Amino acid sequence: MNHDARHRLEDLLGREITAAQHLAQTLAAERTALTGDSPEAVEQKAAEKVGLLNGIEELEGERRTLWGNSGADGAAFGHTVAQRWRALKELMAGCRIANDVNGHIIHIRQNQIRQLFDIVRGGAPTTYGPQGKTLTSTPRALARA
Repeated sequence: MNHDARHRLEDLLGREITAAQHLAQTLAAERTALTGDSPEAVEQKAAEKVGLLNGIEELEGERRTLWGNSGADGAAFGHTVAQRWRALKELMAGCRIANDVNGHIIHIRQNQIRQLFDIVRGGAPTTYGPQGKTLTSTPRALARA
């Protein structure tokens, strides 16, 4: 691999790392918004996340093209490229975990809202007994009103 191609790959990986760092910050802010009480903040952070993911996808496409056009194996790229590649993979793994946590928070909130709607509509609330089995009870006074 020639020096120019290696330099372009180093630069591209640097931009991907920066984008991944911004994604990690956005995911942390999204988590804060998800545990708060502002739907607008959740929408804003979700939109930011989508924009960052689109940008990362574009950079990945550029990297794949550059890598493919070089005709070299990974060892030919040098130490700096290898370091940046490892750093990018670690950052993206952390982002995946943070996104999974945020997804779990969303799932829990959806279940809470579903249960509240069931109670308001007069359905029996879902509760759990000592053995962890689902129990249903008679509708409460609020639901009967």
